[in-house]
Amino acid sequence: MDKIYVASGSEEESQIMKNMKTLSKNVHTGLPAPLSDPARCSLIRGDYFYFHYGCDGQDDRGWGCGYRTIQTMASWLCHNYTPPKGQHRSPPSLPEIQQALASMGDKPGSFSGSREWIGTFEASLVLDYFYDVPCKLVHIRGGGAELEHVAVEELHKHFQKHGCPVMMGGDRDNSSKGIVGVCTEDKGSHLLIVDPHYYGCQLEMEELQRRGWVAWKRVSSLDQSSFYNLCMPQTAKKGIVK
Repeated sequence: MDKIYVASGSEEESQIMKNMKTLSKNVHTGLPAPLSDPARCSLIRGDYFYFHYGCDGQDDRGWGCGYRTIQTMASWLCHNYTPPKGQHRSPPSLPEIQQALASMGDKPGSFSGSREWIGTFEASLVLDYFYDVPCKLVHIRGGGAELEHVAVEELHKHFQKHGCPVMMGGDRDNSSKGIVGVCTEDKGSHLLIVDPHYYGCQLEMEELQRRGWVAWKRVSSLDQSSFYNLCMPQTAKKGIVK
């Protein structure tokens, strides 16, 4: 299994990231398609790394899922995207994400060092701040029709054009999810979900899949009473997808 040690770009970052463990790469690889004969299937293109609760030694259970999804998205940008200014950096740590949101005025100074969760809006600010990548935010009001048609179509278009991970979160279902694929047939669609809520020792890719931390899930299995938001990095507009 391919792994990476996340490198640091400054003394401060090195101090924050010094206990970073090796991370699993492209954890959806080898999963069979959810449909035997899909009418349409769109997947991520390029490498990414799986960030999850506690993967850097910081216990963020119960509040850090949005941060971990941002880190997974950032890892894709590190390896597949040439920023307009040509500056590359490793995924930001949780403290760096909080400091960035406070410094840009989105959060008060007391936010740094807190255990407050963040969502898709904050994700768009963070990715733009560190990588100069604009993000498209899509609001899905909820219910089967909106999810099956609006969300699914947006995801197909995104993966075909940009090829990078998407962050998904909601209100009643407020657990952040990374989306790396979508598959559709007449009877409905499936999303390929990379779940950041795993906590524990590093697992092999096959074991993560067996336990369901990386899995195809029917759109109809999502909370039909929840609204959802999608954060979609627009890499094809300002940079070059390698």
